[in-house]
Amino acid sequence: MQIFRLTKLCKMGTSSFRFFAKVQILILFLALSISLKAQNDFEIAKNVDIFISVLKELNAKYADEITPGDLTKTAIDAMLQKLDPYTVYYPESQIEDFKLLTTGQYGGIGALIQQKNKEIVIAEPYEGWPAQIAGLRAGDVILKVNNQTTAGKTSGDVSTILKGEPGTPVTLEIKRPGTEKPMVVKVTRKEIKLPNLPYFGIIDQKIGYIKLDQFTENAGNEVKDAFLKMKEQGMEYLILDLRNNGGGLLNEAVNIMNIFVDQNVTIVETKGKIKEQQNIHKTRFAPIDKQIPVVVLVNSMSASASEIVAGAFQDLDRGIIVGKKTFGKGLVQNIIPLSYNSSLKITVSKYYIPSGRCVQNIDYFEKDSTPIRHYIPDSLAIPYKTKNGRIVYDKGGVEPDIITPDSMASNILMALILNNLIFDFANQYRAANDSIANPEIFKVDDNLYQQFLEFLKNKEYSYTTETESILNKLKEVAQEEKNYSAIKDLYEKMYAQLGADKSNDLIRYKDEIAEYLGTEIVTRYYYQKGRIINSIQSDPDVVAAKNILLNTQKYNQILTGKK
Repeated sequence: MQIFRLTKLCKMGTSSFRFFAKVQILILFLALSISLKAQNDFEIAKNVDIFISVLKELNAKYADEITPGDLTKTAIDAMLQKLDPYTVYYPESQIEDFKLLTTGQYGGIGALIQQKNKEIVIAEPYEGWPAQIAGLRAGDVILKVNNQTTAGKTSGDVSTILKGEPGTPVTLEIKRPGTEKPMVVKVTRKEIKLPNLPYFGIIDQKIGYIKLDQFTENAGNEVKDAFLKMKEQGMEYLILDLRNNGGGLLNEAVNIMNIFVDQNVTIVETKGKIKEQQNIHKTRFAPIDKQIPVVVLVNSMSASASEIVAGAFQDLDRGIIVGKKTFGKGLVQNIIPLSYNSSLKITVSKYYIPSGRCVQNIDYFEKDSTPIRHYIPDSLAIPYKTKNGRIVYDKGGVEPDIITPDSMASNILMALILNNLIFDFANQYRAANDSIANPEIFKVDDNLYQQFLEFLKNKEYSYTTETESILNKLKEVAQEEKNYSAIKDLYEKMYAQLGADKSNDLIRYKDEIAEYLGTEIVTRYYYQKGRIINSIQSDPDVVAAKNILLNTQKYNQILTGKK
């Protein structure tokens, strides 16, 4: 019988034999898959039973009272830490955080708060929302919330108390700098919707500017509406600012690209373990404008949906990317509703932009025993081609076509910021001045800067310059090598000279400090929109974007790859 079967197979021919072999392999693969699934199902059932048993025993016999919900949350969080940082569990108690994540909305008063020393302070109220309407200002110290003291609480604790069902009241007792008695302010919570577009407008020489902060629901339509309004105002060029945009909904990224490219163009493809995650996302409608020159601004905090848009502009040679290399998040998450109003945000696939590359920067799926995350080295980067044949790489993140220089803040400016001295002066200035010039033209002049210098007198702040750091390192090395005595006099002389010279830093870095101070003051009067309008006047990335847009020859050379 075996000889007969072998002879029959030989008579079937090579192609038939290969087909038979493939079928055998497929059957074996399916059998193994079913076996592995059954084994995993058993492991899940077994370990869930063990976990429940442990929790019951703790509840019944532990020496002190336990909180089962907290222990379970801790266990789930620890389990998810074995995966990637984007797979997160949200219990019912974090429903407002979950709503903010998925819709950009939450129930609250509409203000940023921060911890300043041991006090909880309003850092910034949102324009048009309950906190600002009720008269709260940046710098107001929150003493009590609903007669509950904030002493000993973190900003996170107070934020949780301030959030709640829209329409419900909350009473704040605050202390305003410059006033003697505390004030009681009643605020009615509202459904707060953080804007996708905090600002858009024509900024210079028919150049339109759109600041896109997130990709929550309706972001695509909002960008389209802003685009059409600026077109009516004579816009001929566009800057799309995605800096510090952490992403959001994938479909909104596709909708935004649909403004600029033809219908039925692939923008992103997702690939996951299950069939439902194997998707190709294409533009669905006719474009609004296929010709307008576009520059997209990105930085290291541009992630996820921002990278889909920036990567699509680059891969399709539809616009020029300016700024810094993006974050490198090429993973897609879905929200899975769970029982008792809890939810699980889970990584389900990777995404690939039009050239075929994935922007994911860290390999969270490397199977080894070390907790170190594996960055993809440049040596393993695979080259891909854009629509016009330009070479791009999958180095993790999107590399700009034009990389702008790093602009690190000086050490003295960082010291002034971290010690809240600029924050405090802006609050003091707002208390003494009812109005200022429009944000487009407001600047800190010599007189105002002198007021700031007077304010700084007797204020404590310290910082170490780079030169001081190098000198300190020199002293350490010299002491280790036991020859410090030979350079001690010279070292002390140099250090003293540096200290004397350091006293001039407030003048040396005047332009940088004044620029930041001006933006902070503008925010007290014109809020988030005012800050953006004021800051883009001298923003080096915006200046670079303007220059490339107004240089048609260079713009076209970059997109065609021809020099």
